[in-house]
Amino acid sequence: MRVSTSSFYEQSRATIGVQQGNLLKVQTQLGTGSKILAPSDDPLGATRALAVSQAIALNTQYATSRGQATQTLTLEETTLQSVTSVLDNVRQSIVQAGNGTLSDADRASIATVLQSNLAQLQGLANADDGNGQFLFAGFKSGSPPFVSQADGSVTYAGDQGQRLLQVDVSRQLSSTDDGRSIFQSVQGGAGYVSASPDTNKGSVVFSQLSVTDRGDKNFGKDFAINFSSSPASYTVSTIATPSEVVTTATPFVPGQTINFGGVNIKLTGTPADGDSLNVKQAQNAGADIFSSIRDVITALNKPTEGLGAPAQANLLNALSTANRKVVNAADTVSTVRASVGSRLQELDALSVSGDSRTLANKSYLSSIQDLDYATAISEFYQRQTALQASQQTFVKIQNISLFNYL
Repeated sequence: MRVSTSSFYEQSRATIGVQQGNLLKVQTQLGTGSKILAPSDDPLGATRALAVSQAIALNTQYATSRGQATQTLTLEETTLQSVTSVLDNVRQSIVQAGNGTLSDADRASIATVLQSNLAQLQGLANADDGNGQFLFAGFKSGSPPFVSQADGSVTYAGDQGQRLLQVDVSRQLSSTDDGRSIFQSVQGGAGYVSASPDTNKGSVVFSQLSVTDRGDKNFGKDFAINFSSSPASYTVSTIATPSEVVTTATPFVPGQTINFGGVNIKLTGTPADGDSLNVKQAQNAGADIFSSIRDVITALNKPTEGLGAPAQANLLNALSTANRKVVNAADTVSTVRASVGSRLQELDALSVSGDSRTLANKSYLSSIQDLDYATAISEFYQRQTALQASQQTFVKIQNISLFNYL
């Protein structure tokens, strides 16, 4: 069979091209460390590798979200710890102000300290994350949530939105808490708060209220205790529309403990005609801690020296009310801190499981696309030898001529 020169050159060129292509492919695999250079190399493997790579990228995003949530919650927990310290200082000052040996000047000094505590508390309530995002503003995180008004009151300018982050495949977690639920709310089991108007003319002082019967039909309602002086007596009715009489006119004896609606309260002193006390559920008695501190500051700045027992009684009642409200506020902060700690603990657990999942995915991805270097190097030398053989064969056959044999 006669092979034309053009056919010989074409076949040689094609053979050497194939050998060079095979060698180049192995070289590229060695350079990239991957055995799948194009989907056509392994369609099923390429599809699986793409799915696993997407899963790894998604897990990386979840890890980023967990890091952001951890940073924000840690900052919130630190801030709330400082809030707890401030509330402890406020309570200590209130207890100190109840010392009967203090003068008006002494109580005014305590009021100044409380004013400083109030400013510090507002500053903590307006804490941000360092990037201009306020921790306790809800969705309105671009501006301070607690704003001072001209009359000295503090109002909440945020909302009750929760900023949720997707921290795992099926888990969204709140990275912040709104300020209203921390600084202007109380827990459901906070109980009752007793208070008296500063217009009382008598010297009745109440002590801490106790719960005696939660099953009483009137338990959970708000009550008003109204006094008459001729003769000294009291009635208890609900604060509602319409009002219901709980205790009809009953003689008042200083130092006695009166019972109504499943609770009891001890009263001392002598009431004046028209005096009253309120016993309300904590959420109905004013849960704003800023207002509570302002009220006690106002009470401490009122002089009592030379004004007799009524002024002293109003002061003691105001201190008792403020003390109860500060305790309730501290309990609320503690509850939120517990929630923050629980979320941080969950984030730690999710991070561990997320890292394990990422490690498993990377291991699986490696088994799909990573190159076996021993096999690849062996194939490289094999392809290189084949290419060299093809090239040398072409050269030798090219030089064959009848003139060499004449």
